Amino acid sequence: MNDVSKTSDSIDFYFANVENPKIVPKEKDVILLKAEAVLKNQPNTLQNRSSLYKLAEKSYELGKSDIAFSVSQTLLNRATEKKDTINIANSSYLLGNYYLDIYKNDSSFYYFVKAEKLYKKIKSLEKIDEIYLNKAFIYIYESDYANCESSASKVLLSINPNDAGSQRMKYDSYNLIAVSSNELKNYTRAIEYHQKALLVAQNFLANNKSNLVANSQNNIGVVYQNINNHTKAIQYFKSALSQKDLSQSPSLFAMLVDNLAYSQFKIGDNKDLPELFYTSLKIREENNLSSGVIANKIHLSEYYSENNDTINSKKFAFEALNLAKSTKISGDILVSLNQLSIVDKAKSSTYSKEYIRINDSLQVEERNSKDKFARIQFETDEIIQEKDVLENRNRTLLYVFVVTFILVALLFVVRAQRARTRELLFKQTQQKANEEIFNLMMSQQSIIDESRNKEKKRLAQDLHDGILGRMFGLRLNLDSLNSSTDSDAVQKRHELLNELKTIEQDIREISHDLNREKMVLINNFVSIVHNLLEEQKTSHEANVVYHIDTKIDWDKIGNAIKINLYRILQEGLQNINKYANAKNIKVDISGNVENVYLKIKDDGIGFDVNKKSKGIGMQNMISRTHDCQGIIDINSKKGQGTKIIITVPLETKQQIVENA
Repeated sequence: MNDVSKTSDSIDFYFANVENPKIVPKEKDVILLKAEAVLKNQPNTLQNRSSLYKLAEKSYELGKSDIAFSVSQTLLNRATEKKDTINIANSSYLLGNYYLDIYKNDSSFYYFVKAEKLYKKIKSLEKIDEIYLNKAFIYIYESDYANCESSASKVLLSINPNDAGSQRMKYDSYNLIAVSSNELKNYTRAIEYHQKALLVAQNFLANNKSNLVANSQNNIGVVYQNINNHTKAIQYFKSALSQKDLSQSPSLFAMLVDNLAYSQFKIGDNKDLPELFYTSLKIREENNLSSGVIANKIHLSEYYSENNDTINSKKFAFEALNLAKSTKISGDILVSLNQLSIVDKAKSSTYSKEYIRINDSLQVEERNSKDKFARIQFETDEIIQEKDVLENRNRTLLYVFVVTFILVALLFVVRAQRARTRELLFKQTQQKANEEIFNLMMSQQSIIDESRNKEKKRLAQDLHDGILGRMFGLRLNLDSLNSSTDSDAVQKRHELLNELKTIEQDIREISHDLNREKMVLINNFVSIVHNLLEEQKTSHEANVVYHIDTKIDWDKIGNAIKINLYRILQEGLQNINKYANAKNIKVDISGNVENVYLKIKDDGIGFDVNKKSKGIGMQNMISRTHDCQGIIDINSKKGQGTKIIITVPLETKQQIVENA
């Protein structure tokens, strides 16, 4: 084992060492236990469960039933956790075998039925045949011979009769049907199926062939014993005893010797008797074959009773009864009581009553046992059906969930598409409105340009007809005074100088008028804003105070910014009129070399700026600010009015078409 302990915990390595014929059984136990520990510490994966199944099978094969049981339980728990149907079936099948080996027939039957249902579900036919055969063994152990025949017959109907791998199952099925028929006193059928089993053993089963042939011949001999054809029975017993290597199966050899001796006794052939009985008894006692020992002693009791040796007859009958009671095997107790009631005449009535009591109890127990197996079958079917119903229900719920999810997703897509459509329509409307404003501004600009031209003409006329005429008259007067030197000329020059001063003042006033007109003409956007605010004053009760910075060079600011600022101001005033219930409104438009600022403040009712949803007007203001690459700051509290500050950079190159 040193090489095993030093090597990595590879499962394949452990399996290889278990197969090694040089490793003794005790060391194989250690290998199997270490492999089990390694697998239990691994994650519950499909590979892990497959290795557990392989380990459990190998443990059964090596006769390590306790290890196989522990590994099978682990496999069942892990397979159940992962809903691994194939390994739930495999582990249930292995546990059924374990309980069958220790004669816990009800537990064995439960696990076999569970495995059978699952194997049928996954269509594992070979395993189903093995389960039918094992169930047949359970039925015969419980004396349920009709169900034993039925279960074994299912195996014969299912397996391929020409498949070499199925011949042992075929042999066991024939044998079980024959034994059941014998117990049901259908002796012809029993001999027929024992003969079929014998042919399978002779022609197909090379491994342990002699023992199987001898076993079938012994079974045929027993049937002939039951129909009192002991001569025929002796032929089969002797033929069985002639098989090679029979000594390797002491229980079979002892059974044949005892049966041969009993048939010889029945036909009065006392040659080698009672020595044959004692030979068989010795082998059975040495191998602790309790039921065989009881059968031997019953036969010896009959033999001595027939030869009028009452003492030995009672002695062996008593010994058989005591041994039967210690093993608690009801059938052996009944046979012993029946023999005692025959050989012990004084207590015959007592033994007969005990026989009847135990026989009745045994019949009740057999009925309960049959009912128990039927109940296990029914309850297992019911559990499987409940599981199927639950799976169907879960599947239905899954379908409902998927359909609901798809419908919700479709509804979301439709609503999103509608929202996008509304947004597109809104932008189209906004673009149209912007175009109208632009056209309005252009129209306003045309009016201003026309007014400017008219004013230019008026000024030209004033200069030409007024100032120029007066200056021409002054020039003529001054020329005439150049040749005059009298005192009147000095006075006249003084008057003419005063006239020049008057003309100078008139020219200055015209210049001032021209400058003011230029500012008005340049600031046509300001005029539009001014008109909007004046209209607000006249149309609504709230007092409006506004200031527009005159230092802003509006010619350097794009039309897109002007339009958006105008619409933001317009939307802000509309919101105040609709919702604020304000008494005072203050508007301030200012700027510097980098930004233009629009501030709108009111003393109205205010609102909660943290609300997730805002009105369409406020959303428009935010959207227009973003279009100008600007920043909007909204400060408001309920009962404390609202203050909105818009900051727009002058470097914005936004085009009016981008508002669409």
